[in-house]
Amino acid sequence: MERKKASDYPQEVLDLFDLYVHGDIDRRGFLDRAKGFATSGVTAAMLLDSLTPRFAEAQQIRPDDARLETSWVTISSPEGLGEIRGYLVKPKGLTGKLPGVVVVHENRGLNPHTEDVARRMALENFVAFAPDGLTTLGGYPGDEDSARALFAKLDRNKLLGDFVAAGRWLKANPSCTGKVGVVGFCFGAGIANAMAVQMGGDLAAAVPFYGGQAPAEEVPRIQAPLQLHYASLDTRVNAGWPAYEAALKANGKRYTAHMYEGANHGFLNDTTPRYDEAMAKLAWSRTVEFFNAELR
Repeated sequence: MERKKASDYPQEVLDLFDLYVHGDIDRRGFLDRAKGFATSGVTAAMLLDSLTPRFAEAQQIRPDDARLETSWVTISSPEGLGEIRGYLVKPKGLTGKLPGVVVVHENRGLNPHTEDVARRMALENFVAFAPDGLTTLGGYPGDEDSARALFAKLDRNKLLGDFVAAGRWLKANPSCTGKVGVVGFCFGAGIANAMAVQMGGDLAAAVPFYGGQAPAEEVPRIQAPLQLHYASLDTRVNAGWPAYEAALKANGKRYTAHMYEGANHGFLNDTTPRYDEAMAKLAWSRTVEFFNAELR
């Protein structure tokens, strides 16, 4: 069956889905408000189901890909006052050292899509580490609704500490050259911006995709160059960009921002119809080029 695209939906439905995904409305709220867009043979529930991630269909790199070595590790998180478990991926047979990239998930924990992104990053010749922010609550539970509910219970300051600890752990890992970057999506983009603040010179590059910006008063602490990706239809996230850009300029920070016209929030996530193949490929190539320039 042909996969649906964002253009197959009214923009209002995609905006409702964005509210649902981020916990601003619950399932019932989505269904009630989406009724007006239902047609004969297509109910509001069917609309929601069609927007739900399809992990298996979207997988690009198999977990047992012969080119990769994967493992699960649990590290100490002094900043987070506990431990965090993560997915470590590196090229098979690696004997030397490579730059490291922390891959930060969306607001549902380390789901199969983010694991796949970590594998893609490792195939670009990096050591990739994807921590699971839901570690203290048992890890990613296997479905998006349960994951979102668990995520709402997390202490965000502790969570940031966990990801900062993951970045410092990767920097010191024997397989890593000591140069580390971070790429994050949605919630993970907010973490990538925050890691740039918290880690100072320990972070060599940050790539936030369509996520929350650092407060203007924290921008002076950023030392890593930034490459930021935004979707033009993502008005919720984009509202914070002008103030962030003004602070970056005022403080002389090195950054590049890309706005993807006609794209929705989550356009790089190929598990849902919001995925935009052309924009995603362009953004990914820019990300890899940026990491190659800043981390090698």
